Amino acid sequence: MTAFSYHDDEILVTTSHTVPGREITGHHGVVVADVTPGRNIGKDIAGGLRDIVGGRSKSWEKTLEENQETALDELVEEAKSVGADALVAVDITDESLGGQGGMMNIKAFGTAVSTR
Repeated sequence: MTAFSYHDDEILVTTSHTVPGREITGHHGVVVADVTPGRNIGKDIAGGLRDIVGGRSKSWEKTLEENQETALDELVEEAKSVGADALVAVDITDESLGGQGGMMNIKAFGTAVSTR
């Protein structure tokens, strides 16, 4: 698993259900962002070979990380659009669409809140 941090000057993003040092004063609902990147034949071939011979596909891991960050960016924009200044209970999931060899979908979701 790759660990990464997310920073935005306007929105605090946390996986916790509370915001340390702040009081939640309003809930704006659940916000969701989906990212479904296009296929890349070079990565598909390299990933397929890795499946056969074993090992990790660094190029796919990098792509997954980049798409997770894109999903978080979109999630933050959704939270801003509803007037939130924080996102709590943030989670990111990924799933394969169409079985093995299908496309990948990254979903980020959380609760948009106001704090003081």
